[in-house]
Order: sequence, then structure tokens, then C-alpha cells
Amino acid sequence: MKVIIFGATGMVGQGVLRECLADDRVEAVLTVGRAPTGQAHPKLREITHADLLDLDPIEGDLAGHDACFFCLGVSSTGMNERDYRRITYDFTLSAGTTLARLSPGSTFVYVSGAGTDADGRTMWARVKGATENALLTLPLEAYMFRPGYIQPLHGITSRTRWYRLAYVVTVPFYPVLRRLLPSAVTTTEQIGRAMITVAEHGAPKRILGPADINAL
Repeated sequence: MKVIIFGATGMVGQGVLRECLADDRVEAVLTVGRAPTGQAHPKLREITHADLLDLDPIEGDLAGHDACFFCLGVSSTGMNERDYRRITYDFTLSAGTTLARLSPGSTFVYVSGAGTDADGRTMWARVKGATENALLTLPLEAYMFRPGYIQPLHGITSRTRWYRLAYVVTVPFYPVLRRLLPSAVTTTEQIGRAMITVAEHGAPKRILGPADINAL
């Protein structure tokens, strides 16, 4: 299969890219982002594109893919709702609506978050919930990944400084978390593998939590 990854320089995106490059089910990977990944691989092609709200200039490159793994996202900490919505909702729907037009029926996997709720009290939960709902109306095989706690593996790190510090503290406790809360934790490796499986075979439901992701 041929896949597109948005947000391949982030923590989750790095993990998804790693698994796609290593998996024989994936024959070609196209990354789209505002910065290059810094990686080189025979299966990998990169497009550096500054304006993710205007994908018209690269439509020819986006057509003909089987799946899109949308891993782009930011922390809502310190952001107002307008700016957070622009990145979380507008960027995602720009990609989703474009791919729905170019490749209707293709798979679109969106990395959301545990606790997402369009009617929730917190700003980020409402915005992500609205994003999920909008994607589910498009003519795509859309799946929402709500991963909960994510353990980065294989040297992958977060670009957010306080996330990196938090992972330094929590990494020794991950085996304990995995035993005590198996339905609340996952890894970058499991997320990447689950996305490929969903693109190949689908999944029993459209909104998937950590236990669903790990099972896939």
C-alpha cells in the first residue's frame, strides 16, 4: 500500500514513519510537513509545504494513495481556542477534505486523544471532538485513534520540552503502568503497527482507545 503521513516529525509521527518504513505491507511513504524529517530511505519521499491550509499546489502528489496517517498536533497548553482550532481542526480538515476528493474511500487515521468530547468542558476536548465528527462525515474510511499515555520507543522523542522531561521521569515506571493499566497505555511502535493494520483490513469500530490499538 501507499501511505501519506502528516506530522512525521512529531513523537507519534516519528513512530508511525518508522513502522511504515520497516513494514513490507507498505510499499511507499509520502510525508507532508513544514519541516523535513531528516531521514533517507528507498520507500520515502518528502514534501516540505508551509501552508497546510492550501494543499492545491501539491494535489498531484497526494493523489493515488491508499491511506493517510494524520499525526500532526500540538499541546493546547498556553494556547487560545482560535489558534488551537486552526492547527487541530483546520489543518486536519484541509487534508481530510482534499483526500476525500482525490481518493474517496481511502483510509484516514486521525490521532486524537483520550477524553475527546465535542460537548466536553475543556477546550482541547471540544476542538478534537469537533474534528473527529467532521472527519466521520467525509467519504473516507476514517478512524480516530485515542491513545492515552504513549511510551516513545527506539530513541524517539517529543518536540515539546516538558513532554521530554516527563518521559525521562516516567520511563522507569512504564513496565508497571503497562501491567497495572493495560487498557490505558500504548507505545509509538504499537500505534504505527495498528495504523498499518487498519489501512489494510479496517477495524471493528471507528473510535479506538489504547486497548483497541494494542489489540490491532
